[in-house]
Amino acid sequence: MDFSDVVSTNWTNRYYTDQPVENSLLEQAIDAARWAPQGGNRQPVHFIVVRDPTTKRQLRDWYLVPWKAYLKEAEEEGIRIGGETTFERSPYLAKADYFAEHLDDIPVLVVAAAELSGLHPTDLETGRLSIVGGGSVYPAIQNFLLGLRNVGLGAALTTLLCHSEQQVKKLLGIPDDYITAATIAVGHPAKGFPKKLNRKPVEEYYSLERFGQRAR
Repeated sequence: MDFSDVVSTNWTNRYYTDQPVENSLLEQAIDAARWAPQGGNRQPVHFIVVRDPTTKRQLRDWYLVPWKAYLKEAEEEGIRIGGETTFERSPYLAKADYFAEHLDDIPVLVVAAAELSGLHPTDLETGRLSIVGGGSVYPAIQNFLLGLRNVGLGAALTTLLCHSEQQVKKLLGIPDDYITAATIAVGHPAKGFPKKLNRKPVEEYYSLERFGQRAR
């Protein structure tokens, strides 16, 4: 696929067929992930591919706890979602709730873990939320998502299972010196892909010289 087509149609897929996912396709996406930039070429990310129905059900049960709490707050508009006035909150939340309730029906769940010694956060003393440690993790996950789209697989990234990190680590045998970064649902999309995602105009995504100074 053309790169612009890959990135402009790589949406969060919440509906999947029950068609099995070929391991060869997953490997192509993981191969894309390993080329992502990271500090010191430490390559801290490791993907655990989960297909076992019992394991997926347990992950779903853990996922539903924080999700239902999030859903309640989002329905009461206590959480900001959607970036445009045309955004339809109720249909969006219904789709996300369906995804959560059927997480174990999705053919593959991929848990992304990161080796702590491979991370180097430089913003721990800033007095605000630290995000820098993810700089060597999420580029690999994004490459994985793009790799999945390139081979025709749908995906949805979620971080809610990080609420149950210790249980997830024990269930999947993740070593103590690793942390969980995300879970990616993977499968053949039941509703295909969009022709193009709905995003803000490019000129709203950057400034020249100073924040807020538009290019045009």
